Formats: sequence, structure tokens, C-alpha cells
Amino acid sequence: MPEDAAPTAALDEAALRIDLAAAFRLACRMGWHESVGNHFSAAVSEDGKRFLLNPKWRHFSAIRASDLLLLDADDPEVMARPDAPDASAWCIHGTVHAMLPEARVLLHCHPVHATALCTLKEPRILPIDQNTARFFGRVAIDTGFGGMADEAEEGRRIAETLRGKSVLLMGNHGVSVAAPSVAAAFEDLYFLEKAAQTLMLAYASGRALNVMPDALAAKTAQDWRDYAGMAEAHFAHWKAVLDREEPDYRD
Repeated sequence: MPEDAAPTAALDEAALRIDLAAAFRLACRMGWHESVGNHFSAAVSEDGKRFLLNPKWRHFSAIRASDLLLLDADDPEVMARPDAPDASAWCIHGTVHAMLPEARVLLHCHPVHATALCTLKEPRILPIDQNTARFFGRVAIDTGFGGMADEAEEGRRIAETLRGKSVLLMGNHGVSVAAPSVAAAFEDLYFLEKAAQTLMLAYASGRALNVMPDALAAKTAQDWRDYAGMAEAHFAHWKAVLDREEPDYRD
């Protein structure tokens, strides 16, 4: 290992902790949180098996960078320790990071409109505007809800369903978003909730939806990818707000 590898890794982890802590605070501001549940994680190791995760039952509004647990998906003793994470968090995030190393960041929560969409018999994101079309071809749907996600088989099914996609609509449950960075995951979660809100409002009208043809939806989704830098700019703006109003998130 090069001499500077360890210091670089430490700096990378420190920066990742700050970004993930910011995501928790911002999710709370956006109203995506739910009591002291739901979980965000970020892989530290190349294979994804070492990852950061919020501690059990800590409110999103109080999470600091130093609070985040550093866990190993191959460690059989994790759940036996006094500081063990929430069982459903370990089930979902531990399994996804172990099976899908490309899922560097995984945000799982129950935003109001996206969760309402997940209660429908067919919880698809129909491309009816540019925000809904953003997700064309990128969404997996899991209809195998079996109660609280705290069993190994549940975690494996969720990971396999998410494979090759970046958004998972979890029937009767909530949503998970996977991305290469915290900024990208936060941006997708932001637009996912907006897309779900638009779609649910359109459904509520009782009128026929003007669904885009697949070719137009695919073009719009590609157009969004060409605007990828928006995620970093948006996240940087909100981190600057936190730096002024809640600077302890960096601690």
C-alpha cells in the first residue's frame, strides 16, 4: 500500500461522514424523516462491505458526522454489540452494500408522496412530466413486503431487485435510492418525492393521464443525465445553509 494511502482514505471517510450527516439534517428539513427510524448509509471500502450507517434510533435532526457507525458487512458480531444498529437497517444496508458494491450510497426513507405511490397496486412512475421522466428505465419495484425488513432473506431480495437500477419502490413500505455519491443520492431522492407528488396529484384528479411515449421519456431521462452537475450544486447550497444554521453536523 502506498505511504499516502491511509491518510487519503481517512480524509475520504471524514468527507463522506460530513456529507452523510448533512443528508440526514436536510432530509429532516424536507420532511422525509419518520420518528427516529429510517436509515442512510455510505460505503467506505472498495468492495462496499465497510460502510457508514446512522446509529439506532437517533433523530435525523441530531446526527453528527462523528455519530455514524462504521460497520463491516462480514462481521457476524455486529448485532450482538451494545451499539448495534437497528435490525432492519442492518438487514437492508448491510446486505445491499455486500451484494452491490456499486451502490456506494443508499438512502432509505418513507417520504409522504413516494410512500403513498408505493401503496398502489401498480406503483410505477409514469412519465407525465420532466421530473417523472427523470426516472424512466431506472426504477425497480419490490412487491414482496413481508413486514419489518429484519430477516436475511428480505435483505437479499431487496438487493437483487435493486441490482442494475438506482431507485427501488418498495411496495407497502417506502423507497430506497442508490447512487455513487451522497449529493447524487440526495438529488434523486429530492426529485423522486417531487415526481411522486405530481403523479399522485394527477391520479387524484380522476382525469386521464397524458403519458409520454417511451422514446420521449427516454430522451428526457438522458437530458437529465446531461445536467448531472446540478446535484453537486444543489447539495453544496444546502450544506452552506447548514454551515450557517446547524454547523454541528460536521462535528
